Amino acid sequence: MFKAICTDIDGTLLNPERNLSKRTIDIIKSIKDDVSVILASSRMPAAMRHLQETLDIADQPLICYNGGYIISQRGGVRVLDSVKIPFSLCEFIAKWSHNKNLHAGFYLDDDWFAPYDDQWTKREINNTKVQASIFSGLDLMESWKSQENGAHKIMCMGEPKLIDNLVAELYSMDAPLHLYRSKDTYLEIAPLQISKASALNKLLQNELKIDMKDVIAFGDNYNDIEMLKAVGCGVAVGNAKDEVKKIADEITLPGKEDGVAATLEKYFG
Repeated sequence: MFKAICTDIDGTLLNPERNLSKRTIDIIKSIKDDVSVILASSRMPAAMRHLQETLDIADQPLICYNGGYIISQRGGVRVLDSVKIPFSLCEFIAKWSHNKNLHAGFYLDDDWFAPYDDQWTKREINNTKVQASIFSGLDLMESWKSQENGAHKIMCMGEPKLIDNLVAELYSMDAPLHLYRSKDTYLEIAPLQISKASALNKLLQNELKIDMKDVIAFGDNYNDIEMLKAVGCGVAVGNAKDEVKKIADEITLPGKEDGVAATLEKYFG
C-alpha cells in the first residue's frame, strides 16, 4: 500500500527511555527491504545515525534540522539540500542570549556548539547520545564572521520568561524564522523557508522517485503538521498536540506505547 515510511523521532518513535523498543526494531527490520524508511527530525545527523544503525537502515536518507539539511547515504554521504539561518540573525541571537544568560546552542552540519557544560547540555547529551563542543556563542560568531557562516538550527534552553522575551524580540524584528516551542523551556529556531514536508517532497522527487501519496508518515508536534497533511496517510501518535490530531488521517497509540510499530504492523505485518 505504501512505498515509504517517514517518521519523527522524539515524542513519536522512541520509548520512555528515549530508545527504540524491540517491537519497533522488529517491525521495521522486517519491512525495510520492501519500503524506504526515512527519519525526519529536528536532530543533527549524528543524533539520528545510531538509531538508523539499530534499525539496520544506515543506507537510508535523513531529513535533519526539521528539513534544513537533507542527506543521501546510498554509496556514500551526499548533501541534497542545506538551508541555514543567516549569520546576522545567528549573531543577534548569540549576543542576546549571552547578555540575558540564556543557553543557546548552535548546530551546523554535523557539529553542535554549546555555550557551557551545564544541565541543559548534559540533558541533550543524554537525550541524543551526541557530545557537544563547548564554545561560547560570541567566540563562535567571531570564528564564523569572515565567511558569514550560518546555523542549520539554534536551540535555546532556559527559564520560560527568558524564552518568551526572545520570541517576542524575534517577532518584533519580523525575522524569517520558524520558532518551535516544544516545551516552555525549549525553543528550536530554524529558517522560515524549510519544513519536513518540503524536504520530504524534494527527497522523494530527486532521490527515491516516489510520490507523496505513497508515503505514510508519523508525528506528534507542530513541526510535523505540514508533513502529515502532505502525505498519503498522516498518522498522529496518541500523545500528539491537539492541532496535530485534528489534521491527521489516523491516530494511533502514544509514542511511548509503540504507536508507530502498532500502525506499521497493521499495514505491513
